[in-house]
Amino acid sequence: MDAIDRAPTISQEYLLLQQELHQNPNYGVASFGYAPFVKDIVQKTGARSLSDYGAGKQNLKRALHDLGLKDLGLKDFPYFPYDPAFPEYGKPEPADLVCCIDVLEHIEPDFVEAVLRDLALITRNLGFFSVATGPAEKVLRDGRNAHLIQKKSSWWLPKFCEHFDILQLGTDQHGFWVVTEPRRVQ
Repeated sequence: MDAIDRAPTISQEYLLLQQELHQNPNYGVASFGYAPFVKDIVQKTGARSLSDYGAGKQNLKRALHDLGLKDLGLKDFPYFPYDPAFPEYGKPEPADLVCCIDVLEHIEPDFVEAVLRDLALITRNLGFFSVATGPAEKVLRDGRNAHLIQKKSSWWLPKFCEHFDILQLGTDQHGFWVVTEPRRVQ
């Protein structure tokens, strides 16, 4: 995916706040809880690569490794982390399965459409996206709640449906999650 294909997805000011928040070892740990479900998706679909959009400290990779993802015969399973707070990861990379776990509620409202477009561009087969719908326990240095968007699934689902077909929808104590496939132009 070219840089030309991508619209900005974060402001410089907010990027600095996110980099600061990532200093907290307890920030970005939701992937641990969703890793068994992601492993199940990989097993059931035969996905051969994973892009972790908003990867943070790569806790999803760590959790999948601990769950024995390599034991599935996927020794060379490509994992592509992307997070603007970690520029060393590089740009978002296309993959069979794209995960975006506990990220979208942190996006600045003006950039939601650009982020969803980014996700659609890199999702080859399936997406797994979780969204918290209430306030976070963490607060940004400027006093705002770390969850900049606190909206119910009825607000999010039409936005997802502009780019994806929803295959599965579930809820949990923090919000909801969807398994999607990219919308195909007919």
